[in-house]
Amino acid sequence: MPRAGQVKPPVQERLSDRIAIGVLTSTFPPELIDRVVAESGRTQQRERLLPARVVVWLVLAMALFSGQAYEEVARLLAGGLGWARRWQQWFRVPSTPAIAKARARLGAEPLRRLFVEVARPLATPDTTGAWYRGWRLLAVDGTTLDVADTPANAAAFGRPGSGRGEDGGAFPQVRVVAVAECGTHAIIDAAMGPLAKGETTLAVGLFGEAGTLGEGVLLLADRLFVDANLWRQAAATGAQLVWRTRTGAVLPVLELLEDGSYLSQISAATDRRHGVAPTVVRVVEYTLGNDPGRPAQPAPYRLLTTIGAPGQAPAADLAALYHQRWEFATTLDELKTHQRGPKVVLRSRSPEMVAQEVWGMLLVHHAIRRLLHQAALDHHLDPDRLSFVRSLRVVRRQVTTGQAAIPP
Repeated sequence: MPRAGQVKPPVQERLSDRIAIGVLTSTFPPELIDRVVAESGRTQQRERLLPARVVVWLVLAMALFSGQAYEEVARLLAGGLGWARRWQQWFRVPSTPAIAKARARLGAEPLRRLFVEVARPLATPDTTGAWYRGWRLLAVDGTTLDVADTPANAAAFGRPGSGRGEDGGAFPQVRVVAVAECGTHAIIDAAMGPLAKGETTLAVGLFGEAGTLGEGVLLLADRLFVDANLWRQAAATGAQLVWRTRTGAVLPVLELLEDGSYLSQISAATDRRHGVAPTVVRVVEYTLGNDPGRPAQPAPYRLLTTIGAPGQAPAADLAALYHQRWEFATTLDELKTHQRGPKVVLRSRSPEMVAQEVWGMLLVHHAIRRLLHQAALDHHLDPDRLSFVRSLRVVRRQVTTGQAAIPP
């Protein structure tokens, strides 16, 4: 800080400073946070050490520093708040019980609403690897996250089987199913629930009218999602589908097409009882070439698609395109291994706080992916060429050196 009468020389803004200051505030501006808090009915009636807006940023900081204790995360956040000119008094670091109570007052709904507001597809027509013949490439997949071993979490989420004849695994787990943009790795929709709910059950909520599917989208999915009812729901949105099906699925050949694919049909177990006609699909079968590093695959891969005309999407194109689904595996690795930390158990001890913590994780990941995408556009690069891990480290490092300025 300059002394009285001294003029501080101008300092050119560094890219690292811009990242640290802008990555959260540009994605989650104060007015947006205030609005979602108000819409959730969590606006506070009196001034507190931890106002609702600061608690939202605290939850985001927890997702950024998942391995740090409550008070240490608050201390890091306080360093950023102290740099903000509009901050009227120095932010005192609250205790762990105070943080826990503030999180409980806030609840999960403001974070969920914030995700709905912010999580949008990022790719533009100039984004490399995000499109196929005018369709935006999306993928759906699921994962599980270990949560704190408390009676409330165990009752709400359940435990995985141990495989040793015991009652269950060491920790309860929450199941998360999400839709991600393949070209940018941005998660744009998500649902969570207990372990007993399968991925197809949770995916139903992603394929509704309020979901992200629609015209101009091509959705990739693996064989765990192939269900005739779910297929029809996803197709009804106007999106095109390319889903891998199980090897043993019965797919009668109705018509052989010129590119080697064929028309077939799928049905649900209850279709005949309810008088529902089978759904016609196009099937693409292919085998992988000889690869010494890949286990032998005696049966062919089989893809189902809503794109009926080979001229719109030849079989060879779809076979090559399906590997884009594995971009989601990279996204999950970013989220679970690098951002959260390998084998780190979520800290929240109640189901409501687990949901709040998961939404915070998804929000921080989306903010970093948004930053990476903009950098890729600025330098005409494929977003896959930029390191998520390095960007995460830069953001964390700048916060710990007190250069983040998150306005209160």
